Amino acid sequence: MYRYSPKDQKMIEERVEQFRDQVRRNLAGSLDEEEFRPLRLQNGLYYQLHAPMLRIAIPYGMLSSNQLRRLGDCAEKYSKGYGHFTTRTNMQYHWPQLEDVPDLLGELAEQQIHAIQTSGNCIRNTTVDQFAGIAADELEDPRPYCEIIRQWSTFHPEFAYLPRKFKIAVSGASQDRAAVKWHDIGLYLVKNEAGDVGFSVWVGGGMGRTPLVSQCMYEFIPKRELLGRLEAIIRVYNLQGNRDNKFKARIKILVKALGMDKLRELVDAEYDAMDKTGLELSDARIEEMKTHFTAPEYDAKAVEFEELDAQKAENPEFSRWVVNNGTRHKVKGYRAMTISLAHADRAPGDVTTAEMHALADLADQYSFGEIRVTHDQNIVFADVRIEDLFPLWQKLSELDLARSNIGLLTDMICCPGLDYCGLADAHSIPIAQSINDYFDDIDYIHDIGHLEIKMSGCMNACGHHHAGHIGIMGRERKGEEFYAIQIGGSRELDAETGKIVGKPVKADEVAPTVKKLLDEYLDLREGEESFIETYQRVGIDPFKAALKA
Repeated sequence: MYRYSPKDQKMIEERVEQFRDQVRRNLAGSLDEEEFRPLRLQNGLYYQLHAPMLRIAIPYGMLSSNQLRRLGDCAEKYSKGYGHFTTRTNMQYHWPQLEDVPDLLGELAEQQIHAIQTSGNCIRNTTVDQFAGIAADELEDPRPYCEIIRQWSTFHPEFAYLPRKFKIAVSGASQDRAAVKWHDIGLYLVKNEAGDVGFSVWVGGGMGRTPLVSQCMYEFIPKRELLGRLEAIIRVYNLQGNRDNKFKARIKILVKALGMDKLRELVDAEYDAMDKTGLELSDARIEEMKTHFTAPEYDAKAVEFEELDAQKAENPEFSRWVVNNGTRHKVKGYRAMTISLAHADRAPGDVTTAEMHALADLADQYSFGEIRVTHDQNIVFADVRIEDLFPLWQKLSELDLARSNIGLLTDMICCPGLDYCGLADAHSIPIAQSINDYFDDIDYIHDIGHLEIKMSGCMNACGHHHAGHIGIMGRERKGEEFYAIQIGGSRELDAETGKIVGKPVKADEVAPTVKKLLDEYLDLREGEESFIETYQRVGIDPFKAALKA
């Protein structure tokens, strides 16, 4: 993973001290709230229902074991002993006090962690496939390009105050595990007809009040043009975006208003006219960045462990975990293992200080001291020897972190909802808990198979309900909470917005309504079809009829 240069380190340390002075002046009354607001947002600090919330950047979801330990230490000291991993692979602390935030940021900076540009109308954390670098279906590792984008976008003088927040995702694989088409700009590494590797560029994706899947702006651009094209797109958006209405300020609305052909014309004109000094990516710069993402020293003797089949036969729960939570590795004798943070008794993505320390220790022992955070609010050990799977599973079981539910019914995305967020209309965490409680039969969960349930406490869609195979959105009506349920969403290459399947239901009706949808799916499915495959074949009408019956 990328290690900070002395220049990087100095930059974040100076930022901490700048913010320390800003907080001091705010508390003393010489910097009023209107002046302080953009400054705190630029440092990831929100004011929510009960306390400030600080969002910590985890660039492209990668952490060292020491960084995870430090996040755990700060959670214990400043945030009631836990943190929350988000769908942008960041971490949030929901309980810090304003006067303590500079000290918190100072302690994080010692481990090359910061909160810069995790909030505000700027370019946010670039996200990526959690299996980048080790995926068997990968054309090229996208992480070096994510780091290039991070360095280009951090403190960019033109883009500190965009019409709205701006999100970029990159994928180098044949499958989309990063929800690329739901981003303001999505990048896929692709080959052209000549065999050259470059990027296809997709623009205008986003959720919220107006969910839209991105459109292709360029089927192929060479690597050298990456930063220049990004700069041109965001310049046009910065000039043309709607600053009068924040609900119409995202680039997706600009794409809808102008059309992709007109927007492409404007971007091309900007690109042709702009000074590209420092923006052209040379082969040398790309190769230098790749040196920060070299493979660990894999055990050349690691092979397909012969005893694995016997261990699986003797331990059905272990077998489920290996099969369901494991991902094929491009290096023989290794697996990538996803560790579920979908607890029945707390919000998906929550992790305690003790768990962070334990996971850091296990990463040191079994995965070269590296941890990855996923779009689905889970953890990945990317490089586990097959012969180490059983002892790792045993230790995770002792920590209650060995649930074999990745990609299944109870592996949900869920926003904090009305428990924490002042924008929410309804609770979401209790709904996730009710679904966990209702569907407690592991055999049934595995029989249902791949299913993505995503839930948000309002239309802002922080829980990505639009892209859920089953999406749940909370809403308030005359002081009572209701939940709209939609089906058919997708975050993958066939990205699609889900469609409302019936009338909104009360909180205690959500899990039974999901059960009706799943019963209909079991009646309709053919062979090994997943829920989304059955929906795509038969459409929404049978599911609507099932809810009316």
